[in-house]
Amino acid sequence: QVQLVESGGGLVQPGGSLRLSCAAYGSILTIYAMGWYRQAPGKQRELVAIIHSGGSTNYADSVKGRFAISSDNAKNTVYLQMNSLKPEDTAVYYCNAEGWELGTGRPADFESWGRGTQVTVSS
Repeated sequence: QVQLVESGGGLVQPGGSLRLSCAAYGSILTIYAMGWYRQAPGKQRELVAIIHSGGSTNYADSVKGRFAISSDNAKNTVYLQMNSLKPEDTAVYYCNAEGWELGTGRPADFESWGRGTQVTVSS
């Protein structure tokens, strides 16, 4: 089973920056999309940014121009550079990956989630 390990969360003042990382481990054949989602207290989980294997990206309107998603396909790792952070960016950020893995003797599609990393923007 593919596991995702996130790092880089923390406490930052408004206007500051953080960089999140997420590495995928397992019998991975290919990853066709990796993304970041977030969930604030009392709210539903929402898409922040996603990057596809071909390099195309999509962002939530609320983060366009401030956040940048990138990936290192050789390392099965995705990054989220977050600049000009606002208090409303405070949430638990979750990594997500979809692709194909070598299951029990044959390829199988997978979707995995990380355990989440807390980002708090406060003065």
